[in-house]
Amino acid sequence: MFGRILRVRGIIPFILILAAVGYWWLHPRPPKVIAIGYVADREIPLWNTIAEVRQPVANLHYGERVEVVRQEGAAAQVRVPSGALGWLLDARQLVDAALWEKSAALLGHARSMPVQARGRTKTISNVRIEPGRNSQRIYQFVRGTQVVVLDRTIVDEPSASEDSPAGEKGAGGEEQKPKQEDWLFVLRAEGSTPASGASKPDAASTPTASRAFGGPVNGGPSAAASESPTASSSAVPVAGWVLARFIELDLPGPVRDYASSANLHVVAWFELNRVPDGSGGQVPQYLVAGSHGGEGRACDFTMLRVYTWSTARQRYETAYIESDLCGHLPVEVSQSPSGPEFHFANAGKTPAERMYVMRQTVVHRVSNKFSGPPTSRP
Repeated sequence: MFGRILRVRGIIPFILILAAVGYWWLHPRPPKVIAIGYVADREIPLWNTIAEVRQPVANLHYGERVEVVRQEGAAAQVRVPSGALGWLLDARQLVDAALWEKSAALLGHARSMPVQARGRTKTISNVRIEPGRNSQRIYQFVRGTQVVVLDRTIVDEPSASEDSPAGEKGAGGEEQKPKQEDWLFVLRAEGSTPASGASKPDAASTPTASRAFGGPVNGGPSAAASESPTASSSAVPVAGWVLARFIELDLPGPVRDYASSANLHVVAWFELNRVPDGSGGQVPQYLVAGSHGGEGRACDFTMLRVYTWSTARQRYETAYIESDLCGHLPVEVSQSPSGPEFHFANAGKTPAERMYVMRQTVVHRVSNKFSGPPTSRP
């Protein structure tokens, strides 16, 4: 009898161990988090497997935070805030936490900058954290995305062979300088929509990007904006650097016509004010900054033009021309009681902050204040 009791007591621990193993088997621990990522595309499907036959389980949107728990080649298994697991077929559609923080800081900076021009993408365009094709991508604009232009810089164009050292000498013994290409710092604000026509500005001043899509800018269209970072997959606010050749500026009709006839490559334009058109309405008067030639110019612009409205002739006329500049963005426009004013930094042997005022249709330069040595531009 005593022996039977001992045998039964010996079986109980064994049964308990089996129960614990069974529970562990049926209730495995959640997978370990190996990284935190943020969705860097408009919308990404989340799949139940990476096999050829698979089913979507959810859609992720730009800015959503996910936990990466497993990687298989280019694919990543992630856990969403709800706790569900799924697979992204391309882990490059995520950015890490450090890059996401840089992207957020860049967006905050962009919202405080004065708008220089409006445009839209001519093709699918990668948005990068810094200018240059080797910089990290933070987003991708589709064709026709409406943006505001905030700044410009030049970067060496990648050579055909990345292994070739910079400054390599050519066949004639002359040092081969790398080609340079233009990059634009742009903002696509939340709620922006494809442009369809011109609208009137609220005041003759340089608007900042924070309200660029909440009100008219530089004679361009207006659209509402809100602040939610993930409200819509097609209208999230994004700022970054894009190849300039991928952006087509939406020039107002008079600026476009005059620039075309003068072979002027427009970089920035502004409505200085509005005046009676002689028939009961009002028309804008424009300041235009631009240059001749192609990409790779050290100066953002080399020419200024002011176009004013002639009531007698019922047409625009060139009221002011200045060339041989080496101007740098931003150009800032303000409105004084006596008329519009604008200023910008000009490079050269004696770098200066140039200021101009317009009284009726006459433009005067009123300042050439020394601003110290030229700052290096990336």
